[in-house]
Amino acid sequence: MEQPDSGAEPAGAAGDAAEALDRPLPEGVRRRVVALVSDAFGGLTVAELPAQLRQYARFTPSRRAKFAGNAMAAALESDPVFRQRIAERLTQAQPELCGALTAGSPPAAADPLDVAAAAYVLRPTGWVKLVAAAGEEAQRADAERADEAGRRELERLREELVEARGLTKSETERLRTELETVRKEAESLRRKLRSAQSDVKRGEAALRRVNAEIDTVRSETAAQVSAAESESRRLKARLGEAEAAVEAGRRAAREGRSVEDMRLRLLLDTVLESAQGLRRELALPPASVHPADTVDAVEPGRMSPKDIAARALSETDPALLDQLLALPQAHLVVDGYNVTKTGYPTMPLEKQRLRLLGGLSMLAAQTGAEITCVFDGAELAAPVLLAPPRGVRVLFSKPGVTADELIRQLVRAEPPGRPVVVVSTDREVADGVAKAGARPVASVLLLKRLSRV
Repeated sequence: MEQPDSGAEPAGAAGDAAEALDRPLPEGVRRRVVALVSDAFGGLTVAELPAQLRQYARFTPSRRAKFAGNAMAAALESDPVFRQRIAERLTQAQPELCGALTAGSPPAAADPLDVAAAAYVLRPTGWVKLVAAAGEEAQRADAERADEAGRRELERLREELVEARGLTKSETERLRTELETVRKEAESLRRKLRSAQSDVKRGEAALRRVNAEIDTVRSETAAQVSAAESESRRLKARLGEAEAAVEAGRRAAREGRSVEDMRLRLLLDTVLESAQGLRRELALPPASVHPADTVDAVEPGRMSPKDIAARALSETDPALLDQLLALPQAHLVVDGYNVTKTGYPTMPLEKQRLRLLGGLSMLAAQTGAEITCVFDGAELAAPVLLAPPRGVRVLFSKPGVTADELIRQLVRAEPPGRPVVVVSTDREVADGVAKAGARPVASVLLLKRLSRV
């Protein structure tokens, strides 16, 4: 480890006592000195550093300048050996500037702060003057920069003042215009208020007249009500007399009709007993088969994948359907998929069938009509396992027979004169069944009727 040698001090070290600063280092010069020491710091070994600076040996130059600035400045001022080592590093880094300072002729183009910082470290003859001159130069530069900044700030404030005056002027003009507009609106409102007050006064006068007329009408009405009550009591008395007369007439009519009613009832019983005897004589069985049961079709649960055919298509007053179903022995034939795809096309086919058949079952219970629902089987991949609901006959078309043709067969199977109603929006189906004597109705009509079930 190199030991400090007292004979290694620079030539100017003896003149330190003669030359000394009578004031603190200018701030700019101090920052440059700390930066120089921080840069040269890294080139020294730990043993070459003063004891108070060794803890900063591993710091970067920027961190040393930030955290050890005061300690480095104090060591540079109080430790000549440390200052000599820093001076040697500075001479190696900036030989031209250090040589010029040692020769007593600092470069004119150099930064005064750099010159003052180097002179403070090297301590050549006249270094105090260089440091003082650099401080004055830095203060002058700061003053000039402050003056320039002040001038720019003043110019900016002047521009803002001019702009503010312009804005104030335009705002004043706008406010004057708005004030004039408000004055005009206020005058208009005053006129309207006076007109409204006049209208209110006229309305109050008219109200007083109406109240007087109402009082008169009330008096007249009270008199009329009293007269009407008297007339009502008189009419009630006459009505009681008329009801007594009617009841007497009814008793007389009943007594007069009793013989005729007895003869008619006897004739009816004779006809009924004759019909029953004729049925027993001919041994006629009860009518358990309907014409629709004779049409060849596929019943639910008995189909195979080959027993499947094509589809139908897709119309409006429920009261009309009620009237048609109220006819004696009415038969309602429903084009199933045409109705479901009109009413709820987004549901799966199975749910469409279940929803329609549930509504038809309730309709059959309400009306007592015979109901047959026909479905296409073209899109079925397997037999339909379906328990037909009570009161509804469910049929699927066979291969080679469309649901439209099955509906026409059902209509043709009915005897002439029986009311048959076919529900389908398919125009071909409607025209075909109409020619056979049935009454076609739109699918929408049935959907509306089922929505009330």
